[in-house]
Amino acid sequence: MWWTYALLSAFFASLTAIFAKQGVAHIPSNVATGIRTVVILVLVWSIVWFRGEAKGLGTLPRQDVFFLVLSGLATGLSWLFYFKALQLGNVSQVAPIDKLSVALTMVLAVVFLGEAITVKTAIGAGLIIAGTLVMVL
Repeated sequence: MWWTYALLSAFFASLTAIFAKQGVAHIPSNVATGIRTVVILVLVWSIVWFRGEAKGLGTLPRQDVFFLVLSGLATGLSWLFYFKALQLGNVSQVAPIDKLSVALTMVLAVVFLGEAITVKTAIGAGLIIAGTLVMVL
């Protein structure tokens, strides 16, 4: 089932780039990021409330919340830089560089999470990096 969610994530991420490029045409990139963030905030919290998942908010483990806050900060910075890059460059150039995060994530998962790197994973990361270099150069 995780494959389905991952494919949906990739599909909507690709739409994000296309729609965002159009959205930053005449709006400062930080304002565009702010608008996008409000939409996400309303969407996600509506789902949380609709599904009744907000009941246990007071009992969430502090360490988990701390790491989610760090993740949120990283996401916010990523979006700010991504929207600025989209405003200045072509989607076909910005998106491949942004997706370099996949290879970086693999490396960071090994370093910080102790995940094993297989030959297949190493080759995949190498191909992502090589593909990014081909697109940029």
